[in-house]
Parts: sequence; structure tokens; C-alpha cells
Amino acid sequence: MSDLTQAALAPGGGRTMQRVRALVRSRSGLIGLILIAMLTILSLFSAFGWLPHDPVAQDPPSRLQSPSLTHFFGTDQFGRDVFSRVAAGVANSALISVVAVAFAAIVGTLCGVIAGFYRGVSDGVISGVTNVLFAFPPLLLALSLASVFNRNWFTIAVAIAIVYVPIFIRVTRGPVLSLREIEYVKAATSTGQSRSRVMFRHVLPNITSIIIVQVTLSLSWAVLTEAALSFLGLGTPPPAASLGSMIFDARTLVSIAPWTMIAPGVVVVLLVVGLNLLGDGLRDALDPRNRGKK
Repeated sequence: MSDLTQAALAPGGGRTMQRVRALVRSRSGLIGLILIAMLTILSLFSAFGWLPHDPVAQDPPSRLQSPSLTHFFGTDQFGRDVFSRVAAGVANSALISVVAVAFAAIVGTLCGVIAGFYRGVSDGVISGVTNVLFAFPPLLLALSLASVFNRNWFTIAVAIAIVYVPIFIRVTRGPVLSLREIEYVKAATSTGQSRSRVMFRHVLPNITSIIIVQVTLSLSWAVLTEAALSFLGLGTPPPAASLGSMIFDARTLVSIAPWTMIAPGVVVVLLVVGLNLLGDGLRDALDPRNRGKK
């Protein structure tokens, strides 16, 4: 049984503030929290239109300028401000990743809980579909789905979500199989409560910590998947800014204008590393066995 599963099945649970303090005390959690907070602020600047330049406005006389006080990250081959485009790309990646993971978490968790709690035919069908989806490499499946839909941020989010639904099914089904055999769950069933009420009131709350950690980790994978799709030309269509497409466009400019590749590349790395570190910190903070440790 995994550490996360054991944590979910352990009795009790710290209060919210205790968990927040545990997250802040964790070095990886604190670093991840800081990185994600900084990038969230950057994306909010883009969402509210507080950027110094229009991310899609072209200015040919300013093309390929090096970083300066006017253009913090320089300009690209069309004179567009790289800083503003990176901020817009972060906002775009965040929107797609959050929507995709939210959809995957809701659908995957519900299916995983049903499969583990009800067993029988429902478990067989859900597990069979999960195994089929797992047979495809994630990026290849995302590429296939993205190529079928009309390209926009929502269809890309749906394509990514379909890829990650099986992960949430697998993550939730195992703990539910153990929880359904615990005495208080059997006692709730024996008192006449409906199976759906027992499932949502007694089983689902006990796997919340697992879902939270998995959401954080899945967000980092979704960011990478969105960047890969954009790099391969199947992401958000231009002129919208996307970190993956910015890296692709900078391939031919890296020798004369390296900032056009360094800026979006570093931001992708910071996003992924920050989310992974935050996931590690959350895992430790939500594990009741770590309570009281310094």
C-alpha cells in the first residue's frame, strides 16, 4: 500500500492551520508555494491587462531587441514583447491545465469511487476502459485527441483531461477498496443509510488528501503536455501566446536572440518544478504520521 493510501486510511487529521504551518515548514513545499505564487501573480497581470505591452501587437522596428528596461525579456522576430508574451503564455497554460485537471479529477474520482465501492459490473467496465486508455502513451493520446477537435483552449483542455482521467481512477479506486471494508463504513451501511450516502459521506472525505496531492502533481504534467502540444503545432492557435509555441518559434533565433527561447523555457521549468515541490510539501503536510515532527 502506498504512503498516500496509508495516510488516507490513518485515523484523525490535523486542522487546516496546522496543515498550512506544516506546508510552510517544509522546505520543498515553501519553495514550491513561492514559485507558484510568483507565476500566479504574473498570469493575473495578463488576465487583467496590466502588462507593459500588448502580447500580440507587432512592432517591426523593435524586432530582436535584447532585454532592457523597456522590454524586460527583449523582443522577438516580430517586435513583440517577450515578457508580455511569457505572462500571457503562463495565463494560457494555467487556464488549460486547471480546467483539464479539474475535469479529470471530478470524473476520475467519481468513477474510481464507484468502481471501488460498488465493485461488480461497474468495476469491471470502469477498470476495462481505464486499462484501454493506459495502453496508449499519454502524449500520443493527447496528440490524437487534440488533432480531432477544432483547436481552441477548451478543446485542448478536454483532450488533456481525457488523458488524466484514468490516473485519478487508479489513485482513488485502491484506497476505496480498503475503506469499504472498515468497520465504521460497514456500520453506516447496516444502519440503513443508502450506499450512495455512505460513499459520499464516509468514503470520499477520507481520500481527500490523496486527491489534493494528485491534483497538484497532475497540474505539472498538464503544463508539460500543453507545452508539448503547442510546440508540435496542436496547441492554442496563433496569435495567442503559448509557451510551447514560443519555444518552437525561437529554435531558429537561439544563436542571435537566445532570450526568445530562454524566457519561455525557464518559465516552463519553474512551473513544473514549483508544482512538483508544492505536491511534495502537501503530501507531507497532509500525512497525519508527520504530525508533531520538526
